Amino acid sequence: MPAEAELSALVARSLRDVPDFPRPGVVFKDVTPLVADPAAFGAVVRGLAEPWREGGVDLVAGVEARGFVVGAALAHELGLGFVPVRKAGKLPGDTVEASYELEYGSATIEVHADALAAGQRVLLVDDVLATGGTALAAWDLLELVGGTVVEFGCVVELAFLGGRAALGERPVRSLHRVG
Repeated sequence: MPAEAELSALVARSLRDVPDFPRPGVVFKDVTPLVADPAAFGAVVRGLAEPWREGGVDLVAGVEARGFVVGAALAHELGLGFVPVRKAGKLPGDTVEASYELEYGSATIEVHADALAAGQRVLLVDDVLATGGTALAAWDLLELVGGTVVEFGCVVELAFLGGRAALGERPVRSLHRVG
């Protein structure tokens, strides 16, 4: 795995800024160029996996939609199962949901009520940490259905939006910080 500084630089080079998306004034950090590059994406997945190679987690959970891409690859890298945290109305069967605020609106996410066995240790991941609303809602949902979330991991942290502070004392690991 590249050193932390090298990995951060790789992520920075692999992002695309999309101005005024999803609304005017927002600069969206697009990870699709990163995931399109097999060497860069592989390095990111290995970088996120490194602290957990010797154990400590039972499952990986990822937040829809780009968190699925990162999370599923990370789960595969670690030889673990994957739990999808989806937008409301997308999962069949019994679900538990939570609503939260985004930097540009609000949303509701859900997980299957039986997604986890009691006490399973979960690594929660997404592509970007912004205000922390999505991460906090997903964290709480996973614990509500019986899991113990051990860390929130992301590729990019938009530090200027305060997401890490919104998560309080919860462990957060980002590969690249902006602002």
